[in-house]
Amino acid sequence: MAAGTIRYWAAAKAAAGVAEEPYTAETLAEALDAAREKHPGELVRVLQRCSFLIDGDPVGTRSHETVRLAEGGTVEVLPPFAGG
Repeated sequence: MAAGTIRYWAAAKAAAGVAEEPYTAETLAEALDAAREKHPGELVRVLQRCSFLIDGDPVGTRSHETVRLAEGGTVEVLPPFAGG
C-alpha cells in the first residue's frame, strides 16, 4: 500500500469539508472508494464529474483500477470549472 495525499479543489473541497487528507491505497480506485466512505453524500456525487491528476499527470480515460499510486504521491481532485 502507498501512502500519500488527496487534494480537493472547488466543489470537491466544499463537499469533502477539507482541502486535503491522507490516503493509503494501491490504486486510484481504492483511494476514491475510501474517500467516498469517509465523506458519503455530496462528495460521492461530485466525484462522478471530476478529473484527476496523479503527481501532476492527468488520468484521462484510464480505468481508475489500473492507475497505480506511488508512496508519497498526490491525487488532485478537479471538478469541472466554469469561466475562461
